[in-house]
Amino acid sequence: MRQTAFVRWGLGGTTSMLVLWGGNAEAALLIGNTAGDNVVAFDERSGRFIGNFIAPGSGGLVSPDDLTFGPDGNLYVSSGTNTSGHVLRYDGKTGAFIDTFTQGGTLFRPYGNAFGPDGNLYVSSFRTDEIVRFDGVTGEFVDVFAAGTGTANGLNGPNDLLFDPDGALYVTTQGSVADGTGDITFAFDSQVLRYDISTGVGSVFIEQPDPFDTSFSFVSFLGLAVGPDGNLYTSDFANGIRSYDFATGTPLADLETAYTFFDDAGTLRSGNFIGSLAFTPDDELFAVGFDFTDSDRGSILRYDALTGEPLPAAGQPGSVFVPSSDNLLRPIGIAYSSTPVPEPSLVFGCLAASTCFCRSRIRKANRR
Repeated sequence: MRQTAFVRWGLGGTTSMLVLWGGNAEAALLIGNTAGDNVVAFDERSGRFIGNFIAPGSGGLVSPDDLTFGPDGNLYVSSGTNTSGHVLRYDGKTGAFIDTFTQGGTLFRPYGNAFGPDGNLYVSSFRTDEIVRFDGVTGEFVDVFAAGTGTANGLNGPNDLLFDPDGALYVTTQGSVADGTGDITFAFDSQVLRYDISTGVGSVFIEQPDPFDTSFSFVSFLGLAVGPDGNLYTSDFANGIRSYDFATGTPLADLETAYTFFDDAGTLRSGNFIGSLAFTPDDELFAVGFDFTDSDRGSILRYDALTGEPLPAAGQPGSVFVPSSDNLLRPIGIAYSSTPVPEPSLVFGCLAASTCFCRSRIRKANRR
């Protein structure tokens, strides 16, 4: 198969560490930790961990899956559980909480969010099989733009959202249907759908492909991104990245993303799942993954977006840019920030004789 492009701080002990914000990283990768309820930052060039961009639980943040920079330069983050959800707004430069942006409507476990050419914010509500529309300035509920019907080729388990240059809306579907009791059934194919936002009419743009050889023998489309070549890229939660012609949906290239271990024959196999995608201005493609055999600890993968070649960090196998890290806890969302991100500087001092180390690690409910 041809492979080408798509392409805490904390307080502890008797002597404590006070963390203050100092200098800036010129560019960063922002990662949403669904099992840490936070958004962390890594240096885009070195892979160095910078720190929390959004602290755990800030503004009520729960299981952040999708990170979108809005027209106002602020960061919009999907947050919620199987029975609740909102899109929260944070300062795009500092990560400070601004407000709960979405008002009204119903979002249960929101995933993808994207601003449309009509100025509205579109949000996929995974547990209600809907795409919900909100005013892009006020956050007020507008309408349910699209709803699943529990039939084939429908909005079954909507994930990421993306608009093309002509204003059409694309959505990845898991193929699952919520049954109203908190459970989901996997009755249909995982597909990419395309909607005309002027009419609300949707159609299948990409049919479910065959699973990757090193995957978990199923397909679950997740992330969407536009590459530097103008093609459409999608990640497969069960392992892999695929590219398609954005005009026709014709498959172009496949990239397998297994990175966890080698089998006895020396073939790289997967104990990891894959989250969303992000391209950088210097033509690099980043993805996040996590190892379900290792407490969902995550890694960051890097590829040349023009050739599809893995770009690992020195001494790392395959495409591993940031190896398995306690700072990555079931990561799904990823975004590139060209805005300088504040970095923590350390000032040490003796505080009270005893302090508490506090950290929230609310585990995300098993989504698949």
